[in-house]
Amino acid sequence: NCVQVKFFGGNVPYYAQGRAYIRVGDEDKKISPQELETFILKKNKILWEEEISEKTLNDVNEETLRDFIERANVAKRIDFKFTTVQFVLNKLGLLKEDKLLKAADVLFCDNNQLEVQAAVFAGTDKLTFLDIRQFKGNIFQLLQQAESYVKERINWRAELKERTRIEIPEIPIRSITESLVNSLCHRDYTTRKGNEVAIFKDRIEIYNPGQFPEGYNPKDFLQGAERSILRDPLIAHTLYLSKDIERWGSGLKRINDACMDEGVKVEFQELKSGFLVVFGRKFGGIGGVRFGEGSEKSSEKILTLIKENRSISAR
Repeated sequence: NCVQVKFFGGNVPYYAQGRAYIRVGDEDKKISPQELETFILKKNKILWEEEISEKTLNDVNEETLRDFIERANVAKRIDFKFTTVQFVLNKLGLLKEDKLLKAADVLFCDNNQLEVQAAVFAGTDKLTFLDIRQFKGNIFQLLQQAESYVKERINWRAELKERTRIEIPEIPIRSITESLVNSLCHRDYTTRKGNEVAIFKDRIEIYNPGQFPEGYNPKDFLQGAERSILRDPLIAHTLYLSKDIERWGSGLKRINDACMDEGVKVEFQELKSGFLVVFGRKFGGIGGVRFGEGSEKSSEKILTLIKENRSISAR
């Protein structure tokens, strides 16, 4: 004879007879004292973005904040206008006792720990670079700078349709933008390592520090069924209000779908140090060149690049 007891809940671990257990599949697993300590620390941990920043209201970039409020109003995701910095940040939940949270620091303050390293490499490895930059600023500034950097250095082809010239990038710009937003929204802010944008002859890589959510992999989100797992909910919510992201964990799927529509190969790689999105390049050749009608300027640009960089071949 036995008694069967069924229970449900998400408040792990569970305790029985003075021992702690977690459910793994169909089995109850006893956890060690070290694992129990980790569980307790995770449950009581204050998120990085909720910690008080050393910055003050005077450090906030008012122009960036005003632009954000305008875009959020256009998106109809807020119903208030800009009055003062303090009023707006308080409405956004980015203040605690009139002090800036670290989320506000990276969102709206220029002088912070954030940086994006960007580079163009001559070949398919990192041995020889043709250009290297370091961008610093708040999240919205970095998004603009990083996107412009990529758009100016990828190849474009031109088509004439009904006397209208249409320029088509080798990688969908909406996929590039989505990847950059995700890389800053979902990165691990507890590390000082910067985000990276690397442009190679055959691919473009967008990297952010911070591992993929535990227990998940990119395929879970490509199928469109999984919900978003947020490392920093305040930052994500703010970007949602300005319509830079959506809430449904659909970012990877939108990147993948846009690339599939244009025949561009894209890979999502989990690294020990972070997460990497890799776009295959369609046109190849020298970055930042536009192919098609009116190619005189393109030819001049190619010759200039060859003169400046001896590692580039004229072939």
